[in-house]
Amino acid sequence: MKYTRDYSAEIDCLKNEIETADAIVIGAGAGLSTAAGFTYSGERLHEYFGDFVEKYGFRDMYSGGFYPFPTPEEQWAYWSRYIYINRYMDVDNGTYKRLFELVKDKDYFVITTNVDHQFQKAGFDKHRLFYTQGDYGLWQCSEPCHQKTYDNEKTVRKMFEQQKDMRVPSELVPHCPVCGKPMSMNLRADDTFVEDDGWHKAAERYDNFIRTRSGQHILFLELGVGMNTPVIIKYPFWKMTYANPKAVYACLNFGEAFAPDEISEQSICINGDIREVLLKIEK
Repeated sequence: MKYTRDYSAEIDCLKNEIETADAIVIGAGAGLSTAAGFTYSGERLHEYFGDFVEKYGFRDMYSGGFYPFPTPEEQWAYWSRYIYINRYMDVDNGTYKRLFELVKDKDYFVITTNVDHQFQKAGFDKHRLFYTQGDYGLWQCSEPCHQKTYDNEKTVRKMFEQQKDMRVPSELVPHCPVCGKPMSMNLRADDTFVEDDGWHKAAERYDNFIRTRSGQHILFLELGVGMNTPVIIKYPFWKMTYANPKAVYACLNFGEAFAPDEISEQSICINGDIREVLLKIEK
C-alpha cells in the first residue's frame, strides 16, 4: 500500500489532474461531511441532544439512531432533530461548495454513501449524483409493503418545532399510506431498504457514465471514504484505475490515505483535512 509522500507535491498533482482530466468521478464518504462541519458528537451532540444524552448516555448521534425508544413519539422526537440538523439546516462550512467550484465546468459524476443531501445543496446537478445508501429527507414503509419513498421535510419541520419533553405530537407520527404500518428512514441498514425508481435511475446514469468514458483520462477522486463499505466506492475505484492506464486515483482521507501497490504510479494520496486541501487547490 502506498501512503502519503510529499504533501505539497501531491496537492499540486491533484490540482493538475482536476484541470486536465477528461472526466472526474467523485466518490464521497462520511469523512467529506465531517470536514464540512457535520460532526456527530461533541458540541453539536450536546447542543441538540443534551436531554437525550442526560437520559440515555448517548455518546454520538449515530448510535442514538439505533436505540429502541419506548414510544414512537419519543423515537420521532429524536429522529426529527437528527434529520433537521443534518439535512435541512445550513451547516456546510464551504467544503461542498468549494468542491463544486473546482469541478462544475468538468465532465463529472458523483457516487456517495452520504445521506445528507449536501451535494445538491452546494449546486451539483442532481442528474449527476448517485446516493447509494438513501437520504435523510426520505421515508419509506418499514415493512416495506411497496417500493416507494416519501419526502419528509414538511412533517420533520413540524416535529422539530412542536416537540415537547422529548416527544412529538402523536398525530405527527408517520404511518404508511398503503398498509398503515410505521414509516422508517430510507437508509440502508438491512434488507428492508427501498431502492425506489429514482434510486434505480441514478444507478443507471452512473453505470452509463462509467461505460461511456472507458479508456479516457479519468480522475477517480475519493474523498473521506473509510473501510466500512469499501465495496461501494474504494474497491471499484481501485479496479477501474488498474484497468485504465490513463486513469488516476486520488485519495483524500485524514489518517487513511493509501492505494494498492498495483496502482501506485497512478495514485495521489493526501493524508490531511479535506477542507484545507480543497482550499489549497482553489488558491
